[in-house]
Amino acid sequence: MSLPTVEAALSAMLAQVSPLATDAVPVAEADGRWLIQAVTATRDQPPFDASAMDGWAVRAADLDGGARLTVVGESAAGRGFDGVLQPRETVRISTGAPLPPGSDRVVMQEDADRRGDRLTIAGDLSASTHVRPRGCDFHKGDALLSPGQRLNPWRLALAASAGAGVLACGARPRVAILATGDELVEPGQTAGPDQIYNSGAPSLGAFVTRHGGKPSRLAVAADREAAILEGIADAAFDLLVTVGGASVGDHDRVKPALRSQGAILYVEGVAMRPGKPVWFAILADGRPVLGLPGNPASALVCAELFLAPLLAHLQGGEAEDRFETAILAADLPANGPRDHYIRAHSAAGGKGARLVTPFANQDSSLVTIMAAANALIRRLPNAPAAPAGAAVEVLGPTL
Repeated sequence: MSLPTVEAALSAMLAQVSPLATDAVPVAEADGRWLIQAVTATRDQPPFDASAMDGWAVRAADLDGGARLTVVGESAAGRGFDGVLQPRETVRISTGAPLPPGSDRVVMQEDADRRGDRLTIAGDLSASTHVRPRGCDFHKGDALLSPGQRLNPWRLALAASAGAGVLACGARPRVAILATGDELVEPGQTAGPDQIYNSGAPSLGAFVTRHGGKPSRLAVAADREAAILEGIADAAFDLLVTVGGASVGDHDRVKPALRSQGAILYVEGVAMRPGKPVWFAILADGRPVLGLPGNPASALVCAELFLAPLLAHLQGGEAEDRFETAILAADLPANGPRDHYIRAHSAAGGKGARLVTPFANQDSSLVTIMAAANALIRRLPNAPAAPAGAAVEVLGPTL
């Protein structure tokens, strides 16, 4: 049976998943959430002509050589001048304060000399009026943020400046993580001579949190169908992620266990390495399951490629394309018939280029290599050998 490509497998997964409900989230708490409803400006920003400098609001027509003006008041941020500027008058003005009616420019304080209520304009004035026109940032009715965007501090500043106190965001998915394997023991406990520590579940829990979900770790299940079904029987989740038991060996019992309860599999392996055994199913009650391989590198590579987009989709968003071009710092051999995601270290190079160095050992069980990597080099099926200096496609540099 031929295996689907990464793109085809992801499309099959997303086609079976629908966004969850919508949350009303205070703007100050919405960092990292996915926007469901557009943010539209309810007024102009700034809502008035505003000073871009500390200085003096004046009428340009009064600025003849050595102009002498009368100081008649002040316009401060949040408290504008209550009046209309008349000929040969000026008002002290602060950055961001409203320009008084009748004035049309600001003279920087460095270009004026005040003596009592008399102001003398000195020096050559710049061509700039130092005025921010009303609506120079955005106008009433402008669409500022679109549904499907992930919120960050920059976008939250825009939403807040438009007066949006609450944002409609996708609900955070509840993600249950079930690690399976007789060989697993929890970190901090005593491991037997034939056991290893469970590194997959803690790392995936952090991954889920980073991508907007709410993780819960289920107890490690033994390699028996009854134990697996018991492990998820009372779990509340919107997405189940299993770790291990994904292949076809005698002890890989996760898929058979779920099939016995009516689960339908839509993906059974992907043409990639590491991560070939990754799978995806829908339980009889409609909830999705992403099955990840047990090896840490395989699980985390598959999380980057499949779990991140699934979490975005459940929250009403679309994961951003994080692939970019980088320059190889070492030779790579020709690739085989599957996509290969090579753990690598990415660093800034000269002239704005990004250099990426593949690690020599790509064994999917090596956690040290995964921890040292901050990028994945993508090698397409049957790609020819690539020498140092060649351009390659990279996921990163901040995994």
